[in-house]
Amino acid sequence: MPVFSGQNREQLRQLYLDAWRKYSARQPLEPLEAQLAAVIAEHPEYIPLLESGPEALAADYTPEGGQANPFLHMGLHLAIREQVATDRPAGIARIHQALSRRLPDPHAAEYAMLEVLAETLWESQRAGRVPDEQRYIERLRAL
Repeated sequence: MPVFSGQNREQLRQLYLDAWRKYSARQPLEPLEAQLAAVIAEHPEYIPLLESGPEALAADYTPEGGQANPFLHMGLHLAIREQVATDRPAGIARIHQALSRRLPDPHAAEYAMLEVLAETLWESQRAGRVPDEQRYIERLRAL
């Protein structure tokens, strides 16, 4: 999401912590905070981490550590939601709609789609090029 560009890891994580703190305190939320809080609410397993404050900001999540990165996971949900809302790449909204009908709910559809998104992003980073949207859409259609 463009709103996140230029921010470091700690600043990005702080957005999640602040959104959840405000949501929990029933304070008014900015639109981005509302999106973050909605994703967090769907992942109660991450709430103790987010409420830990400084520990959440400093935690490292490496493949060697064997623990999934909750911030990456939630960020991928947000990315999928933005893609679906804007239908970019073209056709992704239709794919999400079809998956949502076939799977238990829209959240389950996002889970399936975010695995493909993560793989596509990883491949593009490894190759040092922009993500291949056509290949990404083809993979999503194969779900």
